[in-house]
Amino acid sequence: MTDQHETWARPLSKEDKARLAARCEDFIAGVLVPRFLPQIRPTAFNYPIALTGRWRGSRYSFIQRYRSGFSENAGEEFDIGFARLDHATGERFDLMWHRHTGQWLCLHPRLTLDEALRAIETEELVQPR
Repeated sequence: MTDQHETWARPLSKEDKARLAARCEDFIAGVLVPRFLPQIRPTAFNYPIALTGRWRGSRYSFIQRYRSGFSENAGEEFDIGFARLDHATGERFDLMWHRHTGQWLCLHPRLTLDEALRAIETEELVQPR
């Protein structure tokens, strides 16, 4: 049995979220896109077309957008999260990875934003596919 427990944390303000989102968007544009999606390569299957991020409650998700190349649904798009920052407390986040089963699991607890972004840059589990 794991020793995980919920802790109460002051919710992030709109200003905090905007500031953190701007840092994450700069990271996506400056680090992730050049490395993992320097160009869009259409295929007959599902292929990535964008890397983005967005807040949902107290969680910031890093998302890869795909477009279908299959003839029966060509052009349809969908999103898949590949990493997530769950607000833990103050300026600390739990870095979550998206398992193939659809479950989110904590890879590193209580990281600063800089530590979390560095982990996304260097650890394969939390990188776009």
